Amino acid sequence: MSEIIENDLAGDNRPEYSVSEISGIVRGLIESEFEYVRIRGEIGRVSNPRSGHIYLDLKDEKSVLAAVIWKGNVQKLPTMPEEGLEVIASGKLTTFGAQSKYQLIVEHITPAGEGALMALLAKRKEKLRQEGLFDASRKKALPYLPDVIGVITSSSGAVVRDILHRLRDRFPREVIIWPVAVQGDSCSVEVARAIDGFNSFTRSDQIKRPDLLIVARGGGSLEDLWGFNEENVLRAVAASEIPLISAIGHETDTTLIDLVSDVRAPTPTAAAEIAVPVLSEISHNLNKIEHRKWRQLKQKLSHSKQRFVDVSRSMPRGAEICALPSQRLDVTSERLPRGLLNLIQRNKLQSAKILAGFHPRFLKQMLDAQHERMAVHSESLFVSFQRNSEKKHVHLKMLSNNIRSNDFNQAIKRIKVNFRQMVYRLLSAKSNLLAARFTKLESLDRLRETLGYKETLNRGYSVVRAKGSVMTSVSAVVNKAQIEVEFIDGRIRACITETAANEKKQATKAKDNTKIKGKTPTQGSLF
Repeated sequence: MSEIIENDLAGDNRPEYSVSEISGIVRGLIESEFEYVRIRGEIGRVSNPRSGHIYLDLKDEKSVLAAVIWKGNVQKLPTMPEEGLEVIASGKLTTFGAQSKYQLIVEHITPAGEGALMALLAKRKEKLRQEGLFDASRKKALPYLPDVIGVITSSSGAVVRDILHRLRDRFPREVIIWPVAVQGDSCSVEVARAIDGFNSFTRSDQIKRPDLLIVARGGGSLEDLWGFNEENVLRAVAASEIPLISAIGHETDTTLIDLVSDVRAPTPTAAAEIAVPVLSEISHNLNKIEHRKWRQLKQKLSHSKQRFVDVSRSMPRGAEICALPSQRLDVTSERLPRGLLNLIQRNKLQSAKILAGFHPRFLKQMLDAQHERMAVHSESLFVSFQRNSEKKHVHLKMLSNNIRSNDFNQAIKRIKVNFRQMVYRLLSAKSNLLAARFTKLESLDRLRETLGYKETLNRGYSVVRAKGSVMTSVSAVVNKAQIEVEFIDGRIRACITETAANEKKQATKAKDNTKIKGKTPTQGSLF
């Protein structure tokens, strides 16, 4: 049996392929047959790894096709793939040999018809509603009269002219226009960048920061207005610190930006009407307010005047008001002379009592008493002064007895002796220190002479110099160079004609090359 099988295999002349070869052949066949295809299907599984690529499945009722969107094409897509969305994917069909499967390299992807767009719109709307982007609590109030208005729209359309014309008619304001694409693939990116750009302005910038933003566009189909349904635009509107009015399409057109914005205007012209009030109406209202103010002021003055008249009538006359105080004045004037006479009599009696105390006899008695007290005090002070003087005299005498001239002389002699001894010790220490340092210096000099190159020259060596520098190797010497050789008994000059170190080095190098050339390599190069 084995012999039969071996004979059959030996007679088979079909070629053998490796796994990589057969995978490459299949890949070439598929790529040549399906160079560029458009495939309609529903998006299944979607994977977003850290690499930036997007892996997804396209499926229908019977089959599933793996697809991949490379990182470079992700940012160019007008619509990001979402699970359950029916799309038309365009790209190149190829194989993935590592897993033995074929896949679609997606270059462009679009929703399959308006129904798919509506389904995607409804799904995105529900997602943003759950996140709270439509809540009225997060919407900002519009300024009553903004100084600067930022308009985000196309610079070539009729929308910007309508807005500017309406603003001039109602209340002229400073307007900054940020031109953007209002449809196409770049619409959402430019609109989101414009909103973020206006919010990045500061008061120090040359361009004023707007107090209000208007995002406007004329009417169009669902595909034309799709850029205002993208998440990047909606999240930029939600993050805007500046109040924003959306005016996208006609009154019947509704986009998701209308739900996220602070105020939705049915048309761009209506956005301008919402942004600013009418100057003539404000002037008329101010005139009415001023007229009403003056009328109320006149009425208040008239009312106050009438009330004053009424109050004045109820009050008594001036003569009646002054009658009682006049009566009190008359009574007081009658009592005043008697009061003055009594006051004078009391002052006379008090003055007499005071003057009686200043009689010369009483004054003389007071002076005599003072003199007696001063005499007593002076006598006691003199006695105490004498006692203190005697005590001080005795103390000074005792001190003078204790201090003698002999003691001073002996102390001076002791100090002189101590000073001479100290000077002698200092001179001795100085001599010893100098001798020690001189001895150390002599030993160091002997060591220098022993270790110096002069002793080396005595042993038969020499020193080679070139251009004032000592040469330590043959490689440092140049051919034909002038050198100076120092011996123990003098110096000579010489010229270099040949160096042997290079020949030796070349011979060594040639030997090494021979060894390497004769060696058999064990591993080849990968390149």
